[in-house]
Amino acid sequence: MSVFFEHLREAQASLREGKRRWIYVAYDQLNAALEPLASTPAEELGVVLVESQAKGRRRPYHKQKLLWVLASQRHFALEQARRGVQIHYAITSEDYATCLRQICEELGSLEGIEPAERELRSELQPLVEEGLLRWHDHSGWLSRAEDFLKSQKHKEGPWRMDAFYRFMRKKTGILMEQGKPRGGSYSFDDQNREPWSGEPPAPEMPVFEPDAITREVAEMIASVFADHPGALHPEHVAASAEDVDALWRWAKDACMTYFGPYEDAMSHRSRGLFHTRISAAMNLHRLMPARVIEEVCALEIPLNSKEGFVRQVLGWREFMRHVHRQTDGFRDLPGERAERRSDQAAPNFLGGAHDLPAAYWGEPSGLVCLDTVVASVLDEGYSHHITRLMVLANLATLLDVEPGQINDWFWELYIDAYDWVVEPNVLGMGVFALGDLFTTKPYVSGSNYIAKMSDYCGTCAFDPGSDCPIRALYWAFLARHEAKLQEQGRMNLVMGSLRRRSEEQRAADGRVFELLWEQLRRGEPAAPAMFRKKDGQESLPGLSSS
Repeated sequence: MSVFFEHLREAQASLREGKRRWIYVAYDQLNAALEPLASTPAEELGVVLVESQAKGRRRPYHKQKLLWVLASQRHFALEQARRGVQIHYAITSEDYATCLRQICEELGSLEGIEPAERELRSELQPLVEEGLLRWHDHSGWLSRAEDFLKSQKHKEGPWRMDAFYRFMRKKTGILMEQGKPRGGSYSFDDQNREPWSGEPPAPEMPVFEPDAITREVAEMIASVFADHPGALHPEHVAASAEDVDALWRWAKDACMTYFGPYEDAMSHRSRGLFHTRISAAMNLHRLMPARVIEEVCALEIPLNSKEGFVRQVLGWREFMRHVHRQTDGFRDLPGERAERRSDQAAPNFLGGAHDLPAAYWGEPSGLVCLDTVVASVLDEGYSHHITRLMVLANLATLLDVEPGQINDWFWELYIDAYDWVVEPNVLGMGVFALGDLFTTKPYVSGSNYIAKMSDYCGTCAFDPGSDCPIRALYWAFLARHEAKLQEQGRMNLVMGSLRRRSEEQRAADGRVFELLWEQLRRGEPAAPAMFRKKDGQESLPGLSSS
């Protein structure tokens, strides 16, 4: 018998026999504060939990992501058993629907909390239609569909996060005083764009002592999912409730004071800087969003840090979920976009068709910014939100990568990625695959932004002000997609700059794009010499002009 099942047997040995209310709890609902778990007495409650190896093999998920999910679920099962809840825990090689159908034959019909992931809802829909499974609303969310729709001027899009965020601030009263935003503004984003020089010191990542349960899961993953990418770091997984509380205490004590100013900073000296690293726990609902907002609002920290954090959780996180749900995972787009309906989440507004380069799987690209962030992701399944947006997604966009491929890469490799959050963030914001449905412009940049907000360029063979190819990639991207981008209002200024570039500059920009893409396509690193003219001295003009 495994260590986990031995512990589970011991925890349930003294449970009283009797009829139980059986509730299926999905892998991302691991908190007894969720309804109807919270209102059902432990001695009357039964919880069904399923580990599906078929789910784990559906994509090449990062080993660390699998460890977060499975170790957290097993610890949750033991925590509930120890408080008197009957646990039915199944480990199966089949999918969730097949396993739950078999469990229903033994226990009868089940109740459940509606899954956040569309993928799981779709898989279990036949059981719902047959009356074997009945959903309750997911009480972990802070807003409802009607909140989203009421907040938007246009019900069929475009949708805007700032309108939703203001609506939710007013509705909840969070950071509000006498009906007005605390400090006189709903957003202090203009104060949260400081580069980091090394001071104040970035906190060290918290470490947790893996217990026998977590170690057993890690050993299983190393064996059963040996062909999956990434390293295993059990000491970085907050699997038990006590570990989750310790992670959250660390986040409040070590990160929150400086979270705001350095929210957009990037550094090779610290992968996370002052980001809290709680997203993996929160997306499993091991850590409740309402709790983190309440406790951050009570901290004695600068208002720009406080508001910046609240905007991420109450604003962007909730908004992403609603956008995904309203469009059925971008398969049923509203209004004039409806003609692009698909059975898959495959929007592609800009028509990117290139395969994701091998650099995203660890082959050196010659670009320190990309190679540094990719190394972080392959190692621990994590990088913070600006490296995701302004390095990984930015370069994929500039290289015309097919959106579905970069979306799948994020989904597979990030420990906090689930369809409701990864698809809107990557497809909608990261690569502008949905056009202006909920973002007003592509989030792309040349080398200037990366040089300003990071220290990556200091160790790179390329100079951001002269020969960095990202500079030319940016202009070449704008030129290739000029017809579509000039229709986006917030692009007027930069498109005007594009029109002032000479034909020689445009041609050189395009040549840099072709040279770099071909190099990355072959899985080979770029070097400054490859962009020089044939005399070996002068760089292509696209690399030396702004």
